[in-house]
Amino acid sequence: MIPATLKRTNEWKSKDIVFCLTHDAESQRVWLGGSDFGVYEFDTSSEKPERQAFEGEGHTSYVTGMVRIGQVLVTCSYDGRLCWWDVDERKLIRRIDGHGRWARAIVASPDESTLYTVADDMLCKVWDAKSGEPLQTLQEHAPQTPHHFPSMLYAVAISPDGQWLATGDRVGHTAIWNTDSHDKVGELETPVMYTWDPRARRHSIGGIRSLAFSPDSKELAVGGIGKIGNIDHLGGPARLEVFDWQSGTRRLELEDNKKKGLIEQIVWSPGKEWILTAGGDNNGFLTFYDADSGELLHQDGQNAHIHEISAGPDFQQIFVAAHEKLTRWTMLTEKPVAETQDGVDSGAKPTAPDGK
Repeated sequence: MIPATLKRTNEWKSKDIVFCLTHDAESQRVWLGGSDFGVYEFDTSSEKPERQAFEGEGHTSYVTGMVRIGQVLVTCSYDGRLCWWDVDERKLIRRIDGHGRWARAIVASPDESTLYTVADDMLCKVWDAKSGEPLQTLQEHAPQTPHHFPSMLYAVAISPDGQWLATGDRVGHTAIWNTDSHDKVGELETPVMYTWDPRARRHSIGGIRSLAFSPDSKELAVGGIGKIGNIDHLGGPARLEVFDWQSGTRRLELEDNKKKGLIEQIVWSPGKEWILTAGGDNNGFLTFYDADSGELLHQDGQNAHIHEISAGPDFQQIFVAAHEKLTRWTMLTEKPVAETQDGVDSGAKPTAPDGK
């Protein structure tokens, strides 16, 4: 399936920032977390959906990562905690102190037996997904940047075959790990994604914000932002690099100066035809690239920074966490046509938002 266009079919406003989400394609239920420290269910099949809060003393800061394993949600937060939630009961099951500093992201193994989290303590921790028991700690990323400031560990991804794990930090360093032995088996460098201002502000910006293995697990896509002139703003080009990670060979190096900002998420199509990137600065983007050539296939905008997306198994619907709103997009493989008085007009306009 190669996208011809996207159509924004729904938009619902949020009083807080939505940082993470996942959804069930069959029931059209969405689960989300954000800046008010809460976890919510949002049933988009309802005519007028309302957020339903999960009960329990869970997080005390921003909810920044979320995975669903069957009928359980697991979330991570800037408070360093991990929380397990019952989806049907909408109640807290378990809460543990997972990291000493902000927990940035969480992923589950393909068989859903294991969880991996990364945080600003520069550790990747391995957990039993069912019991919450710690299994291993992976430590390799430097705690300070080359300019002697605290670094950050933003991104984590697991390969579709479950054999490899990748972690990416603020200065553009990626480590690849064997999930059986927990040994480091490779590393990649993307230094352009790290900008340091030595004069005006004396701090840095950027970093690896997203990682994704290809469907055959042989390639690794790394997302972030290119060099920035004013580091008080995300005014640099969205940057994507694709590697044969075992040899360390960079195959694609793409920058987008039209839709600027951070690439917050990368998704490969199941057949490896295209790569979808999502992110932004003050505004957001959904950009499809040909996975072989790097050619731009399609691009759409969003008038808010995109933090995360959740796509269904057939990619026909994409739910988007876009700062203070939740949107639903439909992916079309043919250009839509709309009848007019004169005949046929290519390029049907998106419907008006029907949410709150």
